[in-house]
Amino acid sequence: MASDRSSAGDPARTLALLWGLSAQEKPGRRGPRQAKSPAEIAAAAIAIADAEGVDAVTMRRVAQELGVSPMALYTYVPGKAELLDLMLDTVYAAMPRTAPDGDGWRARAAAVADDNRALHRAHPWTVSVATSRPPLGPGLMAKYEYELRALEGAGLPDVELDAALTHLLGFVETCARMAADERAARQESALTDAQWWAANAELLARVFDAERHPVAARVGAAAGEAHGGAYDPDHAYAFGLARVLDGLAALVERRRAEAGGR
Repeated sequence: MASDRSSAGDPARTLALLWGLSAQEKPGRRGPRQAKSPAEIAAAAIAIADAEGVDAVTMRRVAQELGVSPMALYTYVPGKAELLDLMLDTVYAAMPRTAPDGDGWRARAAAVADDNRALHRAHPWTVSVATSRPPLGPGLMAKYEYELRALEGAGLPDVELDAALTHLLGFVETCARMAADERAARQESALTDAQWWAANAELLARVFDAERHPVAARVGAAAGEAHGGAYDPDHAYAFGLARVLDGLAALVERRRAEAGGR
């Protein structure tokens, strides 16, 4: 379960921070320039999270990195919750926008998936933050528009268009979280997956009965030989993405057939 979530702070102050307004200002009006910009604050916090995880990000730590007092930082950012939204919106704004390999919706959807995978790989902490209530900043809105446009030509009604995108991004996030777990296990044990299995093969042989579990023995051996371990993040992503797109393609064809029959 994610230990942090977006949009947990004061909504008015969060939106003001993300859109560059004071909490009392009307849209289109700007306040006086401050010594530390939101971009500088976000960059410092993101650097900490990228290196040490989001739990390492505190107002005191960010203030230290910026060379200001913790109390001074609160004059720019209301608190940790609003800072987290600023961090997310910043990485959303900077995420890659890859040119798809083809002109169809499927190629564009694959590019969106790859872009989000690259974002999670560059910023692993993003998969530990619950975003069911996303920060509605300029970065998030630009990301959402880009992703919806990728699926726009598929012919799905708007509600299904949003659901299809949610399904696609949920798959990518799951893969990113599993890949992050695999990297963490490798770092903690100082062993690759293949090395870990080799080191524990004798112990596993004592408890695992291949005759009692013949299918598990056969398939596990084949997968282990193919991947060099129990899990290959790249294979899991490529295989799963193709299946997700196959499922969406079936829905697209059904909707097109229904539209043609009217």
